[in-house]
Amino acid sequence: MILGKYSIGVGDRFGHQGKAQLQAIMCAVEKGVDVTPVWNKSNREHKTIGTVPASLRQEADEAVKSLGWNRPYFVDADHINASTVEGFIECSDFFTLDVADYIGKSVPEEDVRSFIDKYGRHIRDLEAGRIAPPEVITASVRKYLGAVREAGGIYKRIASVKGAGNFVTEVSMDETDIPQSPLDLYIILAAIADEGIPASTVAPRFSGRFNKGVDYVGDVKTFGGEFETDVKVIARAVKDFGLPANLKLSVHSGSDKFSIYPVIGDIIRRHNAGLHLKTAGTTWLEEVIGLAEAGGAALAMAVEIYENALAHCDDLCRPYASVIDIRSEKLPSVALVKSWSAAEYVAAVRHDPACKQYNPDMRQLLHVGYKVAAEMGSRYLEMLERHEADVARNVVANIYDRHLKRLFSLL
Repeated sequence: MILGKYSIGVGDRFGHQGKAQLQAIMCAVEKGVDVTPVWNKSNREHKTIGTVPASLRQEADEAVKSLGWNRPYFVDADHINASTVEGFIECSDFFTLDVADYIGKSVPEEDVRSFIDKYGRHIRDLEAGRIAPPEVITASVRKYLGAVREAGGIYKRIASVKGAGNFVTEVSMDETDIPQSPLDLYIILAAIADEGIPASTVAPRFSGRFNKGVDYVGDVKTFGGEFETDVKVIARAVKDFGLPANLKLSVHSGSDKFSIYPVIGDIIRRHNAGLHLKTAGTTWLEEVIGLAEAGGAALAMAVEIYENALAHCDDLCRPYASVIDIRSEKLPSVALVKSWSAAEYVAAVRHDPACKQYNPDMRQLLHVGYKVAAEMGSRYLEMLERHEADVARNVVANIYDRHLKRLFSLL
């Protein structure tokens, strides 16, 4: 299977927005940008909501059939590892192999030496003839070789069931504290080739913060330099190691990073490079916004979701501590939120930095608070269905107007 040059991961916590997500992508296609939809959902999200991996496949297939989409699309087993992959193999055709926890995993020293002997000439030529110090190369190989071997084991397990060439593979190392250097990424790619993984995408850790549901926090110029260097590293690694020609960068927690979209877009166009942008919780937030916008009982439910999220703030935030930055003193009181009109609630949560009422702290809390809606069960799902048009309108506008337009200069 070949993943298109441009692709976007669209997560859908509650499985009701597949058609709206696809409508947004179809808007970009109509403007001449060929974007491949990839529906993604992690094992953690399935467990929290009480769904199974096959439900995402069903949602994607139904959206595609309903809208007459006749181009490729994929279903991503997002952030899986060796302990969770089995339940996703049958229904998925895209696998994000999350091996960040294995960074630094020890490997035999003879394996480190053997790897350096095999790839050392390429590594030493990495930066226009400048020779990287041997101790730096060795430290990087020690740090990442074990993680890539873990990815290799997961890949081989999937291939043993589905057959090589019948699925797309991404190797993810973004959920770590320290960004990878260009040398690190080059060594990771050499190890991916050595393991025989036909990776279509690779997700490194960039500098700055990629907090959930809000804009990038960091120096945009520095990010741009890192991203462009990584694009060049991938291009070189494809030539040096025989990796797939369509190998591209994947940006995780990629939704709502409005300040870096123009930078990314400019770089991928200048280098004729591909991109996979992974989003997820931004669609769940549009559900809450759509309900609030509908008013009445739907607005009351949106207020209830915030009230319960605030009451369980610590528990909800704990699993996401590395990718949120919530200032508790900036969270509005329940009494205040209950006094808001529909327009005031929407203004606080919708990602519009130009709006004075926009509250990124409240937005982040709601982003990680989807468990509250999951615990509402059918009551929440029935409200979504009752206000499908309001919700879908917001989902389409969010993905197309605020994401794809910015990324591909369609404004």
